[in-house]
Amino acid sequence: MKIGIVVHGPNIIDSGYALDLINLIREYGDVSVRLGGTMGRTAVIDNSLENIIDISKKLVPSDSLKIFHDANVDLIFLLNYGKSSTTGQVFGYKVYSHYKDKITDNKVPIIQIERPGEADGSVINWAEKSDLAIEFASKLNLNIVTPDEIFETHIKQDKNSKTQRVIHGVSPFENIMVNGVVIGKSTSEKLILVAQDNHIVDIIGGEIKPHGIEKLGEVDLNTAIVKTGLLRKAKVKPRILENNKSKDFKLSFLDHAGEDVYKFKDSSVVITIGDDTTLIASDILYRFNIPIIGITDGDLDKVVEDGFKAKNSIIFELESGHDDIIGEEIHRIIFKNKDELINYDEFTDISAIESKIIEIINNRNCKYKINKI
Repeated sequence: MKIGIVVHGPNIIDSGYALDLINLIREYGDVSVRLGGTMGRTAVIDNSLENIIDISKKLVPSDSLKIFHDANVDLIFLLNYGKSSTTGQVFGYKVYSHYKDKITDNKVPIIQIERPGEADGSVINWAEKSDLAIEFASKLNLNIVTPDEIFETHIKQDKNSKTQRVIHGVSPFENIMVNGVVIGKSTSEKLILVAQDNHIVDIIGGEIKPHGIEKLGEVDLNTAIVKTGLLRKAKVKPRILENNKSKDFKLSFLDHAGEDVYKFKDSSVVITIGDDTTLIASDILYRFNIPIIGITDGDLDKVVEDGFKAKNSIIFELESGHDDIIGEEIHRIIFKNKDELINYDEFTDISAIESKIIEIINNRNCKYKINKI
């Protein structure tokens, strides 16, 4: 039997259950494993699993499911460890819904294993039913939950408004991230995002972060990736990979945390704009020993438990509200509105870049302080 496994997020990996489940599933046939999610890729690296879990592409879970569907596998497993049973089950429902929209037939059984080891953990039979769902539920001591139960309990009430999206499993005082951008903070366990003309205009049960809303721009609430709380909770020892960077000096520009940070892993230095972008990017690039020059203004929303930075990194902390302004100037003056420079005569080392950024900031009469790693 050909079996595809989609692993989502860092928690299932950091907990050790991803590897345990992969080994268990291997007893039933030929197994291939893919990942979904940027922070999950970091967890794969830290746990030395890149030879087991394919992290070569940035794929949302529904696309990973489709790849296995198109490869004519006999069965697909979706492994996840949500913050709660509600968030995990709603996640599965949305992934499966997006997957159905991408295929022409729906004959491959999909078994979701959710929150293994937890009292509220579950096994869900999506698409064609498989008796293996019952067998795995018994082996793992998990509950069987049907798609109909998830729809009736968590989804049905969401269908009344095209401009609202209920976010499940939220706790007070958690960051709310939409497509990688922090747009606010929750104030209660009931959270609803409200959009008008493809722009978020209100957060019921939360407080809006205006700068985040502005940075997010247009968004389709039906397909947006929404996360609350920390992206990765586990205390980890980051693993540094062998440096395979090009001999060319490559300077890259990153101003949006939702981008695929892994595409910068051959850069010499990455300039990051914004507190959250700097935190997420520096944490990932640390694994590749790539220093960053972060342009921040102290408006930091904690999105990972520990943020690591490579040696020789430089953080500019500006007056509040100036990170995007200086970022635009850097993009225009240094990068000539491009996103990367290779062997550019004026900037062949990080100190030359630092000096130019100081000049740009001083021309704006902006107060700042510098932290060097």
